[in-house]
Amino acid sequence: MPTDMPAIENYALTSDLTITRAITGLWQIADMEKDGSTLDPIATAKYMEPYANAGLTTFDMADHYGSAEIIAGTFKKSSNIKNIRLLTKWVPKPGPVTRDEVRAAVQERLRRLNVERVDLLQYHAWKFSNPFWLDALMYLQELKEEGLIGALGTTNFDTAHLRIAKSSGVDIVSNQISYSLIDQRGGGKMADYCASNGIAILAYGTLLGGFLSRKWLGAPEPTGDALRNWSLMKYKRFIDAAGGWQKFQHVLSVLNEIANETGKSISIISSKYQLNQKSVGAVIVGARLGENAHFADTVSLFDFSLTQEQSDRIATALATLTPIPGDCGDEYRKPPYLTASGDLSHHLEDFPAVYQPITRNGQIQIDSGTTWEELAGYSRAVRSGNRILVSGTTATHGALAIGKGDPSAQTHFVLTRLKRRLNLSAEN
Repeated sequence: MPTDMPAIENYALTSDLTITRAITGLWQIADMEKDGSTLDPIATAKYMEPYANAGLTTFDMADHYGSAEIIAGTFKKSSNIKNIRLLTKWVPKPGPVTRDEVRAAVQERLRRLNVERVDLLQYHAWKFSNPFWLDALMYLQELKEEGLIGALGTTNFDTAHLRIAKSSGVDIVSNQISYSLIDQRGGGKMADYCASNGIAILAYGTLLGGFLSRKWLGAPEPTGDALRNWSLMKYKRFIDAAGGWQKFQHVLSVLNEIANETGKSISIISSKYQLNQKSVGAVIVGARLGENAHFADTVSLFDFSLTQEQSDRIATALATLTPIPGDCGDEYRKPPYLTASGDLSHHLEDFPAVYQPITRNGQIQIDSGTTWEELAGYSRAVRSGNRILVSGTTATHGALAIGKGDPSAQTHFVLTRLKRRLNLSAEN
Protein backbone atom coordinates (compact mmCIF):
# COMPACT_ATOMS: atom_id res chain seq x y z
CA MET A 1 0.00 0.00 0.00
CA PRO A 2 1.37 3.49 -0.85
CA THR A 3 2.87 5.19 2.21
CA ASP A 4 0.66 8.26 1.86
CA MET A 5 -2.53 6.18 2.15
CA PRO A 6 -4.28 5.81 5.53
CA ALA A 7 -4.70 2.35 7.04
CA ILE A 8 -7.91 0.68 5.94
CA GLU A 9 -10.22 -0.44 8.74
CA ASN A 10 -11.16 -4.11 8.75
CA TYR A 11 -14.11 -6.09 10.07
CA ALA A 12 -14.01 -9.73 11.18
CA LEU A 13 -17.08 -11.55 9.87
CA THR A 14 -15.76 -14.82 11.30
CA SER A 15 -12.59 -15.97 13.01
CA ASP A 16 -11.02 -16.64 9.61
CA LEU A 17 -12.77 -14.14 7.34
CA THR A 18 -11.82 -10.48 7.69
CA ILE A 19 -13.03 -7.94 5.15
CA THR A 20 -12.29 -4.28 4.56
CA ARG A 21 -14.91 -1.84 5.89
CA ALA A 22 -15.07 -0.27 2.44
CA ILE A 23 -15.92 -2.96 -0.12
CA THR A 24 -15.57 -2.40 -3.86
CA GLY A 25 -18.84 -3.39 -5.56
CA LEU A 26 -18.77 -4.77 -9.11
CA TRP A 27 -22.47 -4.54 -10.00
CA GLN A 28 -21.68 -1.96 -12.69
CA ILE A 29 -20.12 -4.76 -14.75
CA ALA A 30 -23.66 -5.86 -15.63
CA ASP A 31 -24.53 -2.34 -16.77
CA MET A 32 -21.33 -2.11 -18.82
CA GLU A 33 -22.26 -5.39 -20.55
CA LYS A 34 -25.99 -4.73 -20.97
CA ASP A 35 -25.64 -4.32 -24.75
CA GLY A 36 -24.67 -7.98 -24.98
CA SER A 37 -20.92 -7.48 -25.09
CA THR A 38 -18.56 -9.18 -22.64
CA LEU A 39 -15.60 -7.42 -21.10
CA ASP A 40 -12.19 -8.99 -21.59
CA PRO A 41 -11.46 -10.60 -18.20
CA ILE A 42 -7.69 -10.23 -18.34
CA ALA A 43 -7.73 -6.60 -19.46
CA THR A 44 -10.53 -5.63 -17.05
CA ALA A 45 -8.97 -7.48 -14.10
CA LYS A 46 -5.97 -5.13 -14.28
CA TYR A 47 -8.24 -2.24 -13.26
CA MET A 48 -8.83 -3.96 -9.92
CA GLU A 49 -5.17 -3.74 -8.98
CA PRO A 50 -5.10 -0.05 -7.93
CA TYR A 51 -7.96 -0.71 -5.50
CA ALA A 52 -6.16 -3.66 -3.94
CA ASN A 53 -2.84 -1.78 -3.86
CA ALA A 54 -4.59 0.98 -1.92
CA GLY A 55 -5.70 -1.57 0.67
CA LEU A 56 -9.24 -2.08 -0.68
CA THR A 57 -8.84 -5.83 -1.03
CA THR A 58 -12.48 -6.91 -0.64
CA PHE A 59 -14.71 -7.09 -3.73
CA ASP A 60 -18.44 -7.84 -3.93
CA MET A 61 -20.27 -9.34 -6.90
CA ALA A 62 -23.07 -11.75 -7.83
CA ASP A 63 -23.96 -14.49 -10.26
CA HIS A 64 -25.99 -11.99 -12.31
CA TYR A 65 -23.45 -9.13 -12.43
CA GLY A 66 -22.41 -10.04 -15.95
CA SER A 67 -18.89 -11.47 -16.00
CA ALA A 68 -17.89 -9.87 -12.67
CA GLU A 69 -17.10 -13.22 -11.02
CA ILE A 70 -14.85 -14.26 -13.90
CA ILE A 71 -13.03 -10.91 -13.90
CA ALA A 72 -12.52 -11.02 -10.12
CA GLY A 73 -11.35 -14.61 -10.23
CA THR A 74 -8.89 -13.76 -12.99
CA PHE A 75 -7.53 -10.90 -10.88
CA LYS A 76 -7.12 -12.96 -7.71
CA LYS A 77 -5.32 -15.76 -9.58
CA SER A 78 -2.84 -13.39 -11.22
CA SER A 79 -2.23 -11.06 -8.26
CA ASN A 80 0.48 -11.29 -5.63
CA ILE A 81 -1.52 -9.10 -3.24
CA LYS A 82 -2.49 -10.90 -0.05
CA ASN A 83 -5.89 -11.07 1.63
CA ILE A 84 -7.98 -10.51 -1.49
CA ARG A 85 -11.54 -11.42 -0.52
CA LEU A 86 -14.19 -12.19 -3.13
CA LEU A 87 -17.78 -12.01 -1.90
CA THR A 88 -20.52 -13.16 -4.21
CA LYS A 89 -24.25 -13.86 -4.28
CA TRP A 90 -26.51 -16.59 -5.52
CA VAL A 91 -29.84 -15.23 -6.77
CA PRO A 92 -31.87 -18.16 -8.12
CA LYS A 93 -35.25 -17.90 -9.76
CA PRO A 94 -38.11 -18.52 -7.32
CA GLY A 95 -39.34 -22.05 -6.99
CA PRO A 96 -38.33 -25.40 -5.50
CA VAL A 97 -34.65 -26.32 -5.26
CA THR A 98 -32.85 -29.60 -4.70
CA ARG A 99 -29.56 -30.32 -2.98
CA ASP A 100 -28.02 -31.11 -6.35
CA GLU A 101 -29.15 -27.78 -7.80
CA VAL A 102 -27.73 -25.84 -4.86
CA ARG A 103 -24.45 -27.74 -5.09
CA ALA A 104 -24.27 -27.05 -8.81
CA ALA A 105 -24.84 -23.32 -8.20
CA VAL A 106 -22.03 -23.20 -5.62
CA GLN A 107 -19.69 -25.17 -7.86
CA GLU A 108 -20.40 -22.68 -10.64
CA ARG A 109 -19.35 -19.87 -8.30
CA LEU A 110 -16.15 -21.76 -7.53
CA ARG A 111 -15.44 -22.27 -11.22
CA ARG A 112 -16.05 -18.65 -12.18
CA LEU A 113 -14.10 -17.28 -9.21
CA ASN A 114 -11.35 -19.86 -9.76
CA VAL A 115 -11.23 -20.76 -6.06
CA GLU A 116 -11.72 -23.86 -3.92
CA ARG A 117 -13.95 -22.11 -1.38
CA VAL A 118 -16.27 -19.13 -1.66
CA ASP A 119 -15.23 -16.57 0.97
CA LEU A 120 -18.80 -15.34 1.55
CA LEU A 121 -21.83 -16.70 -0.29
CA GLN A 122 -24.86 -14.40 0.04
CA TYR A 123 -28.34 -15.70 -0.76
CA HIS A 124 -31.30 -13.69 -2.10
CA ALA A 125 -34.94 -14.85 -1.92
CA TRP A 126 -37.48 -13.19 -4.19
CA LYS A 127 -40.55 -14.18 -2.19
CA PHE A 128 -40.79 -15.39 1.37
CA SER A 129 -44.26 -16.81 0.74
CA ASN A 130 -42.40 -19.45 -1.22
CA PRO A 131 -41.02 -21.77 1.50
CA PHE A 132 -38.27 -23.09 -0.74
CA TRP A 133 -36.01 -20.19 0.26
CA LEU A 134 -35.47 -21.97 3.55
CA ASP A 135 -34.60 -25.22 1.80
CA ALA A 136 -31.96 -23.36 -0.21
CA LEU A 137 -30.39 -21.91 2.93
CA MET A 138 -30.34 -25.29 4.65
CA TYR A 139 -28.58 -26.85 1.67
CA LEU A 140 -26.10 -23.96 1.61
CA GLN A 141 -25.46 -24.56 5.31
CA GLU A 142 -24.58 -28.17 4.49
CA LEU A 143 -22.10 -27.01 1.84
CA LYS A 144 -20.58 -24.59 4.33
CA GLU A 145 -20.04 -27.45 6.75
CA GLU A 146 -18.53 -29.44 3.88
CA GLY A 147 -16.03 -26.63 3.26
CA LEU A 148 -17.13 -25.30 -0.13
CA ILE A 149 -18.34 -22.06 1.50
CA GLY A 150 -16.35 -20.08 4.05
CA ALA A 151 -19.24 -18.04 5.44
CA LEU A 152 -22.94 -17.58 4.69
CA GLY A 153 -24.77 -14.30 4.29
CA THR A 154 -28.08 -13.08 2.97
CA THR A 155 -28.98 -10.15 0.80
CA ASN A 156 -32.16 -8.06 0.90
CA PHE A 157 -33.64 -10.06 3.78
CA ASP A 158 -36.10 -8.31 6.06
CA THR A 159 -35.76 -8.62 9.82
CA ALA A 160 -38.47 -11.24 10.33
CA HIS A 161 -37.10 -13.70 7.78
CA LEU A 162 -33.49 -13.09 8.75
CA ARG A 163 -34.61 -14.08 12.23
CA ILE A 164 -36.41 -17.19 10.97
CA ALA A 165 -33.30 -18.38 9.11
CA LYS A 166 -30.88 -17.65 11.94
CA SER A 167 -33.02 -19.27 14.63
CA SER A 168 -33.57 -22.34 12.44
CA GLY A 169 -29.89 -23.20 12.37
CA VAL A 170 -28.46 -21.29 9.42
CA ASP A 171 -25.17 -19.70 10.43
CA ILE A 172 -25.69 -16.26 8.87
CA VAL A 173 -22.93 -13.70 9.46
CA SER A 174 -24.07 -10.83 7.23
CA ASN A 175 -27.05 -9.26 5.52
CA GLN A 176 -26.38 -7.05 2.52
CA ILE A 177 -29.10 -4.41 2.22
CA SER A 178 -29.88 -1.03 0.74
CA TYR A 179 -28.91 1.36 3.54
CA SER A 180 -28.15 4.99 2.81
CA LEU A 181 -28.92 8.49 4.01
CA ILE A 182 -32.10 8.38 1.92
CA ASP A 183 -33.01 4.78 2.78
CA GLN A 184 -32.74 4.30 6.54
CA ARG A 185 -34.68 1.03 6.80
CA GLY A 186 -31.52 -0.74 7.96
CA GLY A 187 -31.66 1.10 11.27
CA GLY A 188 -34.09 0.30 14.07
CA LYS A 189 -35.18 -3.32 14.37
CA MET A 190 -32.80 -4.62 11.68
CA ALA A 191 -29.76 -3.03 13.33
CA ASP A 192 -30.93 -4.17 16.76
CA TYR A 193 -31.42 -7.78 15.69
CA CYS A 194 -28.08 -7.90 13.88
CA ALA A 195 -26.27 -6.43 16.87
CA SER A 196 -27.77 -9.05 19.19
CA ASN A 197 -26.99 -11.97 16.90
CA GLY A 198 -23.53 -11.29 15.51
CA ILE A 199 -24.71 -10.32 12.03
CA ALA A 200 -22.99 -7.53 10.12
CA ILE A 201 -24.94 -5.21 7.85
CA LEU A 202 -23.17 -4.75 4.52
CA ALA A 203 -24.65 -1.48 3.27
CA TYR A 204 -25.03 -0.92 -0.45
CA GLY A 205 -26.50 2.10 -2.21
CA THR A 206 -24.67 4.38 0.20
CA LEU A 207 -23.85 6.78 -2.65
CA LEU A 208 -27.30 6.40 -4.20
CA GLY A 209 -25.87 5.48 -7.57
CA GLY A 210 -23.85 8.71 -7.63
CA PHE A 211 -26.67 11.06 -6.60
CA LEU A 212 -24.93 11.78 -3.28
CA SER A 213 -22.28 14.01 -4.84
CA ARG A 214 -21.65 17.69 -5.61
CA LYS A 215 -22.57 17.03 -9.22
CA TRP A 216 -26.24 16.98 -8.23
CA LEU A 217 -26.17 19.86 -5.74
CA GLY A 218 -28.42 22.57 -7.15
CA ALA A 219 -28.97 20.59 -10.35
CA PRO A 220 -32.39 20.38 -12.01
CA GLU A 221 -34.35 17.21 -11.37
CA PRO A 222 -33.18 14.57 -13.89
CA THR A 223 -35.56 12.77 -16.20
CA GLY A 224 -35.33 10.62 -19.31
CA ASP A 225 -31.87 10.37 -20.84
CA ALA A 226 -30.32 12.08 -17.81
CA LEU A 227 -30.89 8.79 -15.98
CA ARG A 228 -28.38 7.04 -18.18
CA ASN A 229 -27.75 3.82 -16.25
CA TRP A 230 -29.61 1.32 -14.10
CA SER A 231 -28.22 2.73 -10.85
CA LEU A 232 -29.48 6.24 -11.54
CA MET A 233 -32.89 4.94 -12.63
CA LYS A 234 -33.16 2.84 -9.48
CA TYR A 235 -32.06 5.40 -6.94
CA LYS A 236 -34.09 8.22 -8.44
CA ARG A 237 -37.10 6.14 -7.38
CA PHE A 238 -35.75 6.10 -3.82
CA ILE A 239 -35.41 9.89 -3.89
CA ASP A 240 -39.00 10.21 -5.12
CA ALA A 241 -40.26 7.86 -2.39
CA ALA A 242 -38.34 9.83 0.24
CA GLY A 243 -40.17 13.06 -0.54
CA GLY A 244 -38.82 14.26 -3.86
CA TRP A 245 -36.06 16.34 -5.35
CA GLN A 246 -36.39 19.44 -3.16
CA LYS A 247 -36.10 17.48 0.08
CA PHE A 248 -33.14 15.67 -1.40
CA GLN A 249 -31.52 18.99 -2.28
CA HIS A 250 -31.86 20.10 1.34
CA VAL A 251 -29.97 16.99 2.49
CA LEU A 252 -27.30 17.62 -0.16
CA SER A 253 -26.85 21.20 1.02
CA VAL A 254 -26.24 20.07 4.61
CA LEU A 255 -23.80 17.42 3.42
CA ASN A 256 -22.01 20.04 1.33
CA GLU A 257 -21.55 22.27 4.39
CA ILE A 258 -19.93 19.42 6.29
CA ALA A 259 -17.88 18.41 3.25
CA ASN A 260 -16.46 21.96 3.14
CA GLU A 261 -15.69 21.83 6.86
CA THR A 262 -13.81 18.54 6.58
CA GLY A 263 -12.23 18.94 3.16
CA LYS A 264 -13.97 15.76 2.00
CA SER A 265 -16.47 15.03 -0.74
CA ILE A 266 -20.22 14.73 -0.22
CA SER A 267 -19.86 11.06 -1.18
CA ILE A 268 -17.32 10.42 1.55
CA ILE A 269 -19.40 12.26 4.18
CA SER A 270 -22.41 10.12 3.18
CA SER A 271 -20.46 6.87 3.42
CA LYS A 272 -18.80 7.84 6.69
CA TYR A 273 -22.16 8.55 8.29
CA GLN A 274 -23.45 5.12 7.26
CA LEU A 275 -20.26 3.42 8.37
CA ASN A 276 -20.88 4.82 11.86
CA GLN A 277 -24.38 3.35 12.12
CA LYS A 278 -25.19 0.47 14.44
CA SER A 279 -24.31 -3.03 13.13
CA VAL A 280 -22.78 -1.75 9.88
CA GLY A 281 -19.72 -3.85 9.17
CA ALA A 282 -18.90 -2.27 5.82
CA VAL A 283 -20.19 0.03 3.11
CA ILE A 284 -20.08 -1.04 -0.53
CA VAL A 285 -18.85 1.53 -3.04
CA GLY A 286 -19.44 0.71 -6.70
CA ALA A 287 -16.74 0.83 -9.35
CA ARG A 288 -16.93 1.06 -13.13
CA LEU A 289 -13.67 -0.71 -13.87
CA GLY A 290 -11.68 1.00 -16.58
CA GLU A 291 -13.91 4.09 -16.61
CA ASN A 292 -13.81 5.70 -13.16
CA ALA A 293 -11.36 5.06 -10.35
CA HIS A 294 -12.29 6.74 -7.07
CA PHE A 295 -10.30 4.50 -4.77
CA ALA A 296 -8.25 7.37 -3.32
CA ASP A 297 -11.47 9.11 -2.32
CA THR A 298 -12.78 5.88 -0.77
CA VAL A 299 -9.58 5.34 1.19
CA SER A 300 -10.00 8.79 2.72
CA LEU A 301 -12.96 7.38 4.67
CA PHE A 302 -10.40 6.23 7.20
CA ASP A 303 -8.38 9.40 7.82
CA PHE A 304 -11.02 11.54 9.55
CA SER A 305 -14.00 11.42 11.90
CA LEU A 306 -17.33 13.19 11.93
CA THR A 307 -17.95 15.20 15.09
CA GLN A 308 -21.09 14.54 17.08
CA GLU A 309 -22.38 17.97 16.06
CA GLN A 310 -21.88 17.17 12.38
CA SER A 311 -23.60 13.80 12.74
CA ASP A 312 -26.50 15.49 14.54
CA ARG A 313 -26.90 18.01 11.69
CA ILE A 314 -27.09 15.18 9.18
CA ALA A 315 -29.65 13.34 11.32
CA THR A 316 -31.76 16.52 11.55
CA ALA A 317 -31.72 16.89 7.77
CA LEU A 318 -32.69 13.23 7.31
CA ALA A 319 -35.66 13.72 9.65
CA THR A 320 -37.25 15.95 6.99
CA LEU A 321 -37.45 13.05 4.55
CA THR A 322 -40.39 10.69 4.10
CA PRO A 323 -39.34 7.27 5.42
CA ILE A 324 -38.96 4.60 2.75
CA PRO A 325 -41.88 2.21 3.37
CA GLY A 326 -41.53 -1.30 4.68
CA ASP A 327 -38.58 -3.33 5.85
CA CYS A 328 -35.32 -4.12 4.11
CA GLY A 329 -35.68 -5.76 0.70
CA ASP A 330 -39.37 -4.90 0.35
CA GLU A 331 -38.56 -2.99 -2.86
CA TYR A 332 -38.26 -6.41 -4.52
CA ARG A 333 -41.38 -7.90 -2.96
CA LYS A 334 -44.14 -5.32 -2.79
CA PRO A 335 -45.06 -1.88 -4.20
CA PRO A 336 -43.55 0.59 -4.58
CA TYR A 337 -41.00 -1.41 -6.54
CA LEU A 338 -37.90 0.73 -6.15
CA THR A 339 -35.94 -0.96 -8.92
CA ALA A 340 -34.54 0.36 -12.19
CA SER A 341 -37.79 -0.31 -14.06
CA GLY A 342 -40.24 0.17 -11.22
CA ASP A 343 -41.13 -3.53 -11.38
CA LEU A 344 -39.21 -6.80 -11.57
CA SER A 345 -38.84 -6.92 -15.36
CA HIS A 346 -35.06 -6.61 -15.13
CA HIS A 347 -34.99 -9.66 -12.89
CA LEU A 348 -37.92 -12.03 -13.41
CA GLU A 349 -40.72 -12.83 -15.79
CA ASP A 350 -43.12 -14.32 -13.26
CA PHE A 351 -43.41 -16.28 -10.04
CA PRO A 352 -44.46 -19.93 -10.03
CA ALA A 353 -47.28 -21.04 -7.78
CA VAL A 354 -46.10 -22.31 -4.43
CA TYR A 355 -48.85 -24.92 -4.15
CA GLN A 356 -51.30 -26.34 -6.65
CA PRO A 357 -54.95 -26.04 -5.58
CA ILE A 358 -56.97 -29.27 -5.70
CA THR A 359 -60.72 -29.25 -6.42
CA ARG A 360 -62.68 -31.94 -4.61
CA ASN A 361 -66.45 -32.17 -4.18
CA GLY A 362 -66.96 -28.52 -5.10
CA GLN A 363 -64.29 -27.34 -2.66
CA ILE A 364 -60.81 -25.96 -3.32
CA GLN A 365 -58.17 -27.46 -1.05
CA ILE A 366 -54.61 -26.28 -0.48
CA ASP A 367 -52.05 -28.80 0.78
CA SER A 368 -48.57 -27.59 1.66
CA GLY A 369 -46.81 -30.96 1.47
CA THR A 370 -45.84 -31.39 5.11
CA THR A 371 -45.74 -34.87 6.63
CA TRP A 372 -48.52 -33.96 9.08
CA GLU A 373 -51.24 -33.35 6.50
CA GLU A 374 -51.08 -36.87 5.16
CA LEU A 375 -50.78 -38.39 8.61
CA ALA A 376 -53.65 -36.43 10.14
CA GLY A 377 -55.81 -36.20 7.03
CA TYR A 378 -56.45 -32.46 6.81
CA SER A 379 -55.83 -29.62 4.36
CA ARG A 380 -53.96 -26.44 5.16
CA ALA A 381 -56.78 -24.37 3.65
CA VAL A 382 -60.19 -25.14 2.17
CA ARG A 383 -62.42 -22.77 0.23
CA SER A 384 -66.11 -23.56 0.17
CA GLY A 385 -68.18 -20.88 -1.52
CA ASN A 386 -67.11 -17.54 -0.10
CA ARG A 387 -65.61 -19.06 3.04
CA ILE A 388 -61.92 -19.92 3.50
CA LEU A 389 -61.08 -22.23 6.40
CA VAL A 390 -57.47 -22.52 7.58
CA SER A 391 -56.17 -25.10 10.04
CA GLY A 392 -53.07 -26.79 11.39
CA THR A 393 -50.58 -24.02 10.65
CA THR A 394 -47.50 -24.33 12.83
CA ALA A 395 -43.88 -23.29 12.53
CA THR A 396 -42.79 -26.33 10.55
CA HIS A 397 -41.53 -26.86 7.02
CA GLY A 398 -41.63 -30.48 5.99
CA ALA A 399 -40.08 -32.27 8.96
CA LEU A 400 -38.10 -29.19 9.99
CA ALA A 401 -39.01 -27.23 13.12
CA ILE A 402 -38.66 -23.51 12.47
CA GLY A 403 -37.37 -20.91 14.91
CA LYS A 404 -36.43 -23.15 17.81
CA GLY A 405 -36.49 -21.10 21.01
CA ASP A 406 -37.64 -17.96 19.17
CA PRO A 407 -41.43 -17.39 19.43
CA SER A 408 -41.18 -14.26 17.26
CA ALA A 409 -39.57 -16.20 14.40
CA GLN A 410 -42.17 -18.96 14.74
CA THR A 411 -45.01 -16.44 14.62
CA HIS A 412 -43.66 -14.69 11.54
CA PHE A 413 -43.28 -18.01 9.75
CA VAL A 414 -46.83 -19.04 10.59
CA LEU A 415 -48.27 -15.69 9.45
CA THR A 416 -46.35 -15.87 6.17
CA ARG A 417 -47.78 -19.33 5.51
CA LEU A 418 -51.30 -18.22 6.40
CA LYS A 419 -51.08 -15.22 4.10
CA ARG A 420 -50.04 -17.35 1.18
CA ARG A 421 -52.82 -19.91 1.79
CA LEU A 422 -55.46 -17.19 2.03
CA ASN A 423 -54.24 -15.44 -1.12
CA LEU A 424 -54.11 -18.65 -3.13
CA SER A 425 -57.50 -19.80 -1.89
CA ALA A 426 -59.05 -16.42 -2.70
CA GLU A 427 -57.52 -16.41 -6.21
CA ASN A 428 -59.19 -19.73 -6.95
